[in-house]
Parts: sequence; C-alpha cells; structure tokens
Amino acid sequence: MLTKPHFPLDVFYDGSCSVCAREIEHYLRQDHGGKLLGVDISAPGFDPAPYHITLDAFMYELHAIDQSGGIYRGVEAFWAIWQAFPASTLYGLLGTVITLPMVHPVARLLYKGFARIRPFLPKRHSCTTGTCKR
Repeated sequence: MLTKPHFPLDVFYDGSCSVCAREIEHYLRQDHGGKLLGVDISAPGFDPAPYHITLDAFMYELHAIDQSGGIYRGVEAFWAIWQAFPASTLYGLLGTVITLPMVHPVARLLYKGFARIRPFLPKRHSCTTGTCKR
C-alpha cells in the first residue's frame, strides 16, 4: 500500500532527456498549488549526496522525495506526482487507476522497459551562444 506524500514533493528528473523533461515540466507547469518542485539531476550543480542516493540510481528511474523524507521511485513516483492534483482531474484519476491490482504490476513492467531504453532517447542540447532554438 502506497503512503500519500507529504507535500511539497521534490521531483528529480533528467533535464537532458527530452522526453523526461517534457513530461515532468508539463506537470510542474500545471496548477497544483505549489505541491511539486522540480530538481534537474543533469544540472551541473546537482549533488546527490544529501539524498543518500547515487547519481546512477537517480538517472535510472524517476525519483520523488516528500517533505517527510518518503522516497518514491519509478511508477510510484508518478503516483506521488499525481496525488498533487484533485481526484476529479485526469491525473487524479490516473493516480487511482495505477494502484489497481491488475494495473500496477503491468505499469511497473512497462516503466522498467522504458527505463532501459531511456538512455538512448534524444537528448536536449544546451545553448551557450544565445542563438539556439528548441
């Protein structure tokens, strides 16, 4: 049984991964009452040491850490993110559906497959000249 997160929730994502960044930045832009805070683990200043999680572990799967130190990984991290939204929204509904006994194991298996191919997905390019376009 998943424990509801204590907000705010720090969402650790790979900002250099175009698919990952687009997905998480979409959630961060939504109206969730400041319950979600994004942490780009690909940023030069990111230090995983205070979290007692290796950078490789952060890079392998999505992580979210709540105010009380609860850690959510992979599918459970998405579940925790979706808890920031009202139950009447699509994300609130996804948060309920993902916990169903027949859905949860399948979602975990699919996420594990995604995690394996993620390093091969297109990367975002940094722009240092000021003339780059997305």
